[in-house]
Amino acid sequence: MYRKILISLDNSPTDETILVHIRPLARLMKAELVLVHVADGFAARLQDELNLADSEEIKKDQGYLDGRCQELTQQGFKVKSILAQGKEPAEGILNVAGSEGCDLIAMATHGHKFVKDVLLGSVAENLRHRTDIPILMVRSHLK
Repeated sequence: MYRKILISLDNSPTDETILVHIRPLARLMKAELVLVHVADGFAARLQDELNLADSEEIKKDQGYLDGRCQELTQQGFKVKSILAQGKEPAEGILNVAGSEGCDLIAMATHGHKFVKDVLLGSVAENLRHRTDIPILMVRSHLK
């Protein structure tokens, strides 16, 4: 059913929420995992345009992805990690899902209330309106 699962990570404690849920599903389906983080800070958005060296944000995010990839590989999963940058998070996730041929997008949500989602935006909400790929969203209770 699911051959390749994209897992959106935001480099926060909420990532563990989706990883706990996705590990058993990925084992059952023998699915490959594609870990994605979209670096969307100022330097990440302008890095290519301004020919900037990797910022501390980029280095930290890449290190985080590398660590998660190694952890999951050691647990027996086939894993690839991609650090997307310079885009809105939803756009970056959808671009990777398409280019990698992912058939499920998995992510933890922060569980913001309506007003906070309006002010901050909601990657989950944006994704669900822009793709036909099934999305598994698990609300995190971690802050």
